[in-house]
Amino acid sequence: MRDAAPTTIYLSDYRPFGFDVISVELTFTLHPNRTRVASRIAFAPRPNGDGRFFLHGEDLKLISARIDGAPAEPDITDDGLTCAVPDRPFIWEAEVETDPAGNTALEGLYMSGGMYCTQCEAEGFRKITYYPDRPDVMSVFTVHIHGPHPVLLSNGNPVNRSENQASWHDPWPKPAYLFALVAGELHNHPGSFTTKSGREVELNLWVRPGDEGKCEFGMQALKDSMKWDEDVYGREYDLDIFNIVAVDDFNMGAMENKGLNVFNSSAVLASPDTSTDMNFERIEAIIAHEYFHNWTGNRITCRDWFQLCLKEGLTVYRDSQFTSDMRSAPVKRISDVIDLRGRQFAEDQGPLAHPVRPESFQEINNFYTATVYEKGAELIRMLRCLVGADAYSKAVDLYFDRHDGEACTIEDWLRVFEDQTGRNLTQFMRWYSQAGTPTLKVEEEWNSGVYTLIFTQSLKPSDATPDPLPQVIPIAAGLLAPDGREAVPTQVLEMTEATQSFSFEGLDARPVPSVMRGFSAPVVLESDLPVAHRAFLLAHDTDPFNRWEAGRSIARDSLLNAIRTGAAPDPAYMDGMRVTLQDDTLDPAYRALMLGLPGQSDLATALHKEGTTPDPDAIYAATEAMRDARAAHLGDLAQPVYAAHQVTEPFSPDARQAGHRALANAMLALLGRLDGGAQAARQYAAADNMTQKLAALSVMLEAGNGDDALAAFEAEWKDDRLVMDKWFALQVVASRPDQTAKIAARLTEHPDFNWKNPNRFRSVMGALAGHHPGFHAKDGAGYHLLADWLIRLDPVNPQTTARMCSAFQTWRRYDDARQTLIAAELDRILATPDLSRDTTEMLTRIRGNS
Repeated sequence: MRDAAPTTIYLSDYRPFGFDVISVELTFTLHPNRTRVASRIAFAPRPNGDGRFFLHGEDLKLISARIDGAPAEPDITDDGLTCAVPDRPFIWEAEVETDPAGNTALEGLYMSGGMYCTQCEAEGFRKITYYPDRPDVMSVFTVHIHGPHPVLLSNGNPVNRSENQASWHDPWPKPAYLFALVAGELHNHPGSFTTKSGREVELNLWVRPGDEGKCEFGMQALKDSMKWDEDVYGREYDLDIFNIVAVDDFNMGAMENKGLNVFNSSAVLASPDTSTDMNFERIEAIIAHEYFHNWTGNRITCRDWFQLCLKEGLTVYRDSQFTSDMRSAPVKRISDVIDLRGRQFAEDQGPLAHPVRPESFQEINNFYTATVYEKGAELIRMLRCLVGADAYSKAVDLYFDRHDGEACTIEDWLRVFEDQTGRNLTQFMRWYSQAGTPTLKVEEEWNSGVYTLIFTQSLKPSDATPDPLPQVIPIAAGLLAPDGREAVPTQVLEMTEATQSFSFEGLDARPVPSVMRGFSAPVVLESDLPVAHRAFLLAHDTDPFNRWEAGRSIARDSLLNAIRTGAAPDPAYMDGMRVTLQDDTLDPAYRALMLGLPGQSDLATALHKEGTTPDPDAIYAATEAMRDARAAHLGDLAQPVYAAHQVTEPFSPDARQAGHRALANAMLALLGRLDGGAQAARQYAAADNMTQKLAALSVMLEAGNGDDALAAFEAEWKDDRLVMDKWFALQVVASRPDQTAKIAARLTEHPDFNWKNPNRFRSVMGALAGHHPGFHAKDGAGYHLLADWLIRLDPVNPQTTARMCSAFQTWRRYDDARQTLIAAELDRILATPDLSRDTTEMLTRIRGNS
């Protein structure tokens, strides 16, 4: 176990490594408990380097070390070694021994179901051999693998293959975090892709026996991604082969290792019988994301881990563009914003707040956050909005041309935009350096045909950003005439001051403003516009996002009023939903999204922001009352709309069919509140795909008549681990708040609850943490249960443990009784002997906030 009280690493302390790594040759002799790794690395001192030769290494048994063939005498510590080396180019050779089977942290070289695999980002390579494990050290790798396994894979192109041996060579320099190795009994689903220059690329999706029938969709998603990146970004694949491997035990969704992507099985395996439409869309997006990293992350990587958003924010934005093109752009945008507000805004408002580019960290694994990924992507989107699509494309081309093969910084990224457009982006850089979500207040004035919008921006000071400065905010805005026509089409208003006005002249009548169209910046918009204006936008706005936002805003305010005063649901919302539901010109998927309500955690955030202590029980009661009232108000439409959107042709995961199923299942949820789940039971019995089956089971459980179906579901799918993850999670998600912790606790006693598998652990504990009223039940049972399991998991898998700690990040906003309960659990975890530094850092930040 690593030191639980690590030193803080600062961006300002960055120094380049003192040596160039000319080439790397690795030889693996695989054994479950005694894998030998022999390294032969050519080093050359850098001019003006400090001469200190330090190689990272953790949990390694050094067998031998040599320099230019002569024995070396390294000084070994817990985190690496130092050694006297010549002041000239030299060859470092070492042999180490590792224990893959005993590596439960799933970082470095480990075993999953009898298969060897690796995960080296961010700092896992140092658990494989001694090496300068930092992203700015890039080199060409040649890898030899020896082992009694039918499949032996690594990065790059295959050099040779014989019985029990394979060699691979990656001609493109890469940092160690992109190294990968996989060995085991695997079956491949083959494919091929012809690049725009005419090269034939071999494609393989490798899976364990029994999963061969779940590969076709993933393979097609890979081909679509490759073509899209050529068509939209001009990026062609650069190796002869591209391999994807599905792994059951994996801490993240997937990893972009050069030419050998390793995927969590849940992020690549799909079939109509076992996967929902949301699974298919997620798989398509993750495959695209990891493939797009080939250029934005691999060919150009980040200089240090403070620049993580450089590769992740850009690639998240690119995969969002891809999904928008493959499916529905408005639906994708709304879904992204729902996720951003639910995860990243909460991060910004609590003790885990940090800038998109942090200034310091203790454990880099704790900074794979929504701020780095999702907010980082929003900054790319804003930049494109400010400079325009054409200038964006030219600047990105310049970025690829200028920095191919380099490890870069945010400054390098912004400089290509400055050079391409002539703009000064110094103020835009504040988005990377200031923590928190800006609040943007809008007011209006009307005077003799001149309409003026007055904006005021503010950013709450925090420990991370004590003295915030005004930021550049692109405000996409349009004006609607009283009859619903566009009086002024969408313009991008560029706000740079704390308060700024924009006027529109020559108008015949006072318009209704549509502000922040497309959610053009990650801000909280506050407006004093009356409900009637929002109802008007709900009926007439030509911007799909703002039309959805108008309905969401009315629903949110109605729910907040109900929580505060017990008021009935706003008729404007009910009428607006009725009109939306009857509008057959709208995409069914969009209508399904329109019917969604603000999340209960989002409502708690809104109450806290206005100075009210949120009561999870009151929030739950108001939300349930709204759902009941809406079902009653729309009940006469539910059955005909449900029937109209039944899909009768053979299942396809395409956007059209998925949209119809989404709307039909939204109607099924309404019907479930009226008929006790009777229609859901009929759908469950007739369903021929997992989307329909799971939606029906969810409605039945919420209606209280799903126990028999739940047992039948388990009997049918007990041998499919990914479907059983759904079975575990659904029971927690659909539970009544007073039963949530009890159900979660009971599920942990199930014989198939393999808590060491991250997917299975998250299926129960992640569902518990995400059930707002159940997790925050007054008796504290949810807090206590999660804390028990975090204590148990931490010595086995610190990464998953640390990430689950974020469930407690909003604890300061609740009442004193709940704060006392949570504080006791945080202190109990922190008092655990030998707590990992991953978990220690997370909980110290959460607990120490005042």
